[in-house]
Amino acid sequence: MPAMNEREEFEKRALMLIRGLRLLEVPMMITQEYTKGLGRSIPEVYEAAGTEEYFDKHAFCSTREPHILQKLEERKAEGRKTVIVCGTEAHVCVLQTCIGLKEAGFDPVLVVDAIASRRESDKQAALWRAMQEGILLTTTESLLFELTVDSNNPKFREISRLVK
Repeated sequence: MPAMNEREEFEKRALMLIRGLRLLEVPMMITQEYTKGLGRSIPEVYEAAGTEEYFDKHAFCSTREPHILQKLEERKAEGRKTVIVCGTEAHVCVLQTCIGLKEAGFDPVLVVDAIASRRESDKQAALWRAMQEGILLTTTESLLFELTVDSNNPKFREISRLVK
């Protein structure tokens, strides 16, 4: 995390997204690249998600890991085909995961203000490539309000406070 470009803003948005998804009771999975060598995600991610569970991986693309793909397929069988994606690094793990999700029959949604790379040019290249691959791009606030639907949602006030 310390090496990420605009780390503080990225971290703020990613945590806002995770907290909002939790409020809206959207199931989440935390994946980590080679935890033994690179360490765990920042503690705030687990706190925001309300879990200590994570899925370790060695492949840059999460869907190349059988245990992760199996969990995703279980959710798809329940009618959950859309996968919201945030994290680091945008031009490697995040991008490859989005492409892999699309190839596996999912609808990836890339939250552009909740992704980061060490260099801005790498993040921008990832966004261009994602668009070329037909990946849907959105922002944290836009997505949370889209999932909330309207002000009649019982979570509307909490989501509104979260994004301010």
